[in-house]
Amino acid sequence: MVDAHKDVVWPELPYVAWRDTCATLQLWTQVVGKIRLTLAPRLNHTWHVTLYPTCHGLTTSPMPYGNRMLQIDFDFLDHVLVMHLNDGSQETIPLKPMSVAAFYREVMGRLEALGVQVHIWPVPHEVANPIPFEEDETHASYDAEYAQRFWQTLLQADRVFTKFRSHFIGKASPVHYFWGAMDMAVTRFSGRPAPPHPSVPGLADRVVRDAYSHEVSSAGFWPGGESFPEPMFYSYVYPEPQGFADAVARPDAAYYRREMGEFVLPYEAVRTAENPDETLMAFLQSTYEAAANLGKWDREALEAKW
Repeated sequence: MVDAHKDVVWPELPYVAWRDTCATLQLWTQVVGKIRLTLAPRLNHTWHVTLYPTCHGLTTSPMPYGNRMLQIDFDFLDHVLVMHLNDGSQETIPLKPMSVAAFYREVMGRLEALGVQVHIWPVPHEVANPIPFEEDETHASYDAEYAQRFWQTLLQADRVFTKFRSHFIGKASPVHYFWGAMDMAVTRFSGRPAPPHPSVPGLADRVVRDAYSHEVSSAGFWPGGESFPEPMFYSYVYPEPQGFADAVARPDAAYYRREMGEFVLPYEAVRTAENPDETLMAFLQSTYEAAANLGKWDREALEAKW
């Protein structure tokens, strides 16, 4: 067990320091996420597949299995994966350096021990050169310290995102962790249908069309990747109205990254700010306002007055 940094709200999270753990953890959460995808009733915008931050890590929340309920939790304080059934039975797997193949075998074997038969498509999504889970001996890193820092960051982002979401009374997504790209997001909707979204590498077109069936303003947190090796907050709109790329976003560290088609705020700019919460909220609000104003959303009807 690694003690949480109780005196650090927004921990340091340099991508280069934990890139191998980050890649492995993304695939581990895909294994668990695909179980949720299989068991949970379908929801629009694929909201039935996501995970959620908890006070110990990430959870599937309860999933139906016949007339029983199954929940799977990543615990980044005690560094275990816990599988619970509502009849009190439970299985745990220590989180430690192990290959994706070994993790996959452990998860499926423990589910069988609980009497749960689940068949998932065992190939990763949204990763370059995907290796089927049962064959992946390449990704096998687990740095407990950085896994815990990542979870702490998600939890703090969730806190601010939830406050931001509360000011919108139109349709809005939950704050949730998408295991495909390993990002946590919150999305607001104008209420109007959107034109068909272009294809996205690594995602089926039907998933993309469902996700962007209506106009959105979406923001989130991403820990970084090989194409952009630093953690960041992001904000984008679809369809993007004319002038959005040239809008003024706050704080000054925020900028529009044209190759990504979204505004970016480096995580370090938030973490090191005098008031990180206000800095992040300024980014969320200013980029949403640019999207809503330029897209001619009915803000009077969509925003809360409290």
